Amino acid sequence: MRGMLMRLLQLTKPVTLSFFLLAPSVMAQQKIETPPPVNYPRDNVTSGYKVDAGWPKGKSAYPWMAMPGIAVDEQGLIWTLNRGEMPVQIYRANGELVNQWGNGYFTSPHQIRFGVNGHVWIADSHGHAVYKFTRSGEKLLTIGIPGEPGNDMRRMKMPTDMVETPSGEVFISDGYRNNRVVVANAKGEIIRTFGELGTGPGQFSLPHAIARDSKGRIYVADRNNSRVQVFTEKGELISQWTNLCQPWTVRVTAKDEVYICGASPSQWRVEDVQLGIPPKDQIVMKFDTTGRVIAWWRFPQGPHEPHGGAKPGELSWVHGMDIDKDGNLYLGDIMGQRAQRFVPTR
Repeated sequence: MRGMLMRLLQLTKPVTLSFFLLAPSVMAQQKIETPPPVNYPRDNVTSGYKVDAGWPKGKSAYPWMAMPGIAVDEQGLIWTLNRGEMPVQIYRANGELVNQWGNGYFTSPHQIRFGVNGHVWIADSHGHAVYKFTRSGEKLLTIGIPGEPGNDMRRMKMPTDMVETPSGEVFISDGYRNNRVVVANAKGEIIRTFGELGTGPGQFSLPHAIARDSKGRIYVADRNNSRVQVFTEKGELISQWTNLCQPWTVRVTAKDEVYICGASPSQWRVEDVQLGIPPKDQIVMKFDTTGRVIAWWRFPQGPHEPHGGAKPGELSWVHGMDIDKDGNLYLGDIMGQRAQRFVPTR
């Protein structure tokens, strides 16, 4: 039996060697055919935006500087807030300049929005105050003591944003220094506060923007903590939206759609004074009121310095944001020093 096995191995060994020696030459003679390309359908099934590079067509003679705030009113007028000589400039959707005011009013305007009765609210971060105006720019109310920073029930320190409730209370994100939310009554008197500096639930590290939905939930863009915190009007924490974005601005539409602009989450670097400055990217996200992501869009990153030659459609430290009834997105940036209109595409 042993002899028979040895003879079989001797017979099969040359055959095996021959196979491996011949296989490359056989393969070289074979032609590999490439299948014809597939005619993939070119229907876009995801949403997107394209910049309206010609907007606005009738810009003010007063040049724009850093553009921290944008608000769209019930008539579809776009209110832009910049840090130049003429801060408040109002445009129609077609880009026509309608009105402008605010020369000499502010130290460093930070955000603009409308109250429940149509009044204009503007936060002046370096002026340490929040103001209520008529549509024509007449000052009606001041919250805080302009030029006097503080951390008490009369003064604020670098407030960033505000939102008015139907009852007349005003919720203010206070802000770069105090890291709390201030609540003022209709007379402008601070009646309560909540939050403090920290990373825990209900604490803040640079509350940079604030908004309210139709159910009375208060949304705070907790920027350095890369999260949005949601509260009741009494200051009770409802939820935290973490590890999704580094929020710079939060806005809630009439349909209770929550829009947030900013950057993707960051971690602290040794050189950082504020987290993620300069931002590594530029994004806009859309949520429902439970924190579920409905959609998100990434925009091209522009230069990180003023007058850096940002191209149309690029964003350079996106800061101001609002959405009109047709879904057009208006974005203002700090380094790009401009407002841009983005039209939804599909």
